[in-house]
Amino acid sequence: MLVEVWLYGELSRYGGESAQKGFALLKLELQEGMNMAGLLEALKMPTEERGITFVNGNLSALPGLQPDLEQIVMDGDRISFFDHRSMWPFQYRHGAAMSEGLQGVLETDPEAIMHHQQKEDGISCCLKQSKLS
Repeated sequence: MLVEVWLYGELSRYGGESAQKGFALLKLELQEGMNMAGLLEALKMPTEERGITFVNGNLSALPGLQPDLEQIVMDGDRISFFDHRSMWPFQYRHGAAMSEGLQGVLETDPEAIMHHQQKEDGISCCLKQSKLS
């Protein structure tokens, strides 16, 4: 199966030869049934380094709230990984469509999205790890 992976900000370094200044676009051929954790492993990108993640325009993970690790990657998916310094994309300022996994966490624990924790570098922030992820 073929997927399109966009890496933004500092994550572009995981794009190898495809890395441009501030982004990388990869077209990857993956095994059927691979999940998000497997994709991250194939990219050699620790999950902790990603900030906001979108799959086909649906928000699937936030810093420290990553219920998408077991989500199966599908043929034709467009996956976008943003680093911790990336701002919330402008087009989502009034809300975002979410993956079933993230929606499930927020329906069960709506406060999970509200707990911020400052990172040690004092620059970027992340959300507290959810009890469900």
